[in-house]
Amino acid sequence: MKRRNPARIQDLIGLIHTDYPPSLAEDWDNVGLQVGDPTAPLERVLIALDVTAATLSEAQSLNVQAIVSHHPLIFRPLKNISALDPNSRLLMQAISANLAIIAAHTNLDCGADGLNDWLAAKIGIQEILPLQGATLPLYKLVVYVPVGHEETVESALFAAGAGTIGAYDHCSFASVGTGRFRPGATSTPFIGTPGEESTPAEIRIETIVSAERVAKVVDKMHKVHPYEEPAYDLFLLQNRRNDLGLGRIGRLPQALPLHDYARQISAALGTNSLRLVGDPQRLVRKVACCGGSGASLIFDAQRQGADLLVTGDIKYHDARNALDLGLALIDAGHFATEVLMVAGLAKKLRAAAHRRQLPVEFIESASGQDPFLSI
Repeated sequence: MKRRNPARIQDLIGLIHTDYPPSLAEDWDNVGLQVGDPTAPLERVLIALDVTAATLSEAQSLNVQAIVSHHPLIFRPLKNISALDPNSRLLMQAISANLAIIAAHTNLDCGADGLNDWLAAKIGIQEILPLQGATLPLYKLVVYVPVGHEETVESALFAAGAGTIGAYDHCSFASVGTGRFRPGATSTPFIGTPGEESTPAEIRIETIVSAERVAKVVDKMHKVHPYEEPAYDLFLLQNRRNDLGLGRIGRLPQALPLHDYARQISAALGTNSLRLVGDPQRLVRKVACCGGSGASLIFDAQRQGADLLVTGDIKYHDARNALDLGLALIDAGHFATEVLMVAGLAKKLRAAAHRRQLPVEFIESASGQDPFLSI
């Protein structure tokens, strides 16, 4: 049996960013490594919605080396780190405990098979599509390799993160052709002689690279390519994917009265703190949803013909706008619409770590609590 390699914090970051790259996050967000040494060894990870004092105590009792949270501990630039500030105290505690903290926030919201997909499935929505589309910057890398060396180069590109298209990886295309070059007088060519023209048989390899992996992939290509001056091209693509973006929209299997569907959501999300906007007896079938705070998507939902938007943190004037637009709302709360990311992300990362043979245990936090109580 192949021996598993020891894991490090940077491997965990790589697992997260493969499916939920930082380029998907909103401009105002702060995702990725917040605290810690990316080269530190890793055996156990705690997945949590928030980083709180309870989360840190739980992490220390479980002897984990990292916490992956949805909400960033460091959200805005810090002017100081003072024990008088509650957030700073959490930061100081994490550092003193040698805990790494990684945030997967709006990149997880917008990603394919991310938080909003899990929420949509949980509340019975089918035929799911993004409510507000997003683009993921992609490049096509084309490199020319002498025949016989294509497997070495291709394997290195894949290992560096190239070749992922949706649920598929190791994606590439190869074609055979003839290269032409004349090595200079000071060159040390792998093929040919300085000053003489060469026309070797070459393989043209084409693959896809995400924006944040371009530098790593190109660097790896240079290291393994037999030529001292590899010929390659990078093309910025305009491809759009239909599985990325903020919020989700789809249909219920059958139309339901708003009040009845609200009861289903209450049971599915395990909360009795729902607020409704609209006629409780109106039928709803086309439903939009957004975990957390999704009031900014009210107009998007109405434009796309939704009968209902399910989200959290609805304010008074948001509700008035929705009524004027003829859009029903269910406010299921910020916590209830996002806490399912704990189980969802843990499952996703377990599968990704298994594929890469990384011996890492992912633990779902049990300390998270909704700060609001219903009376």
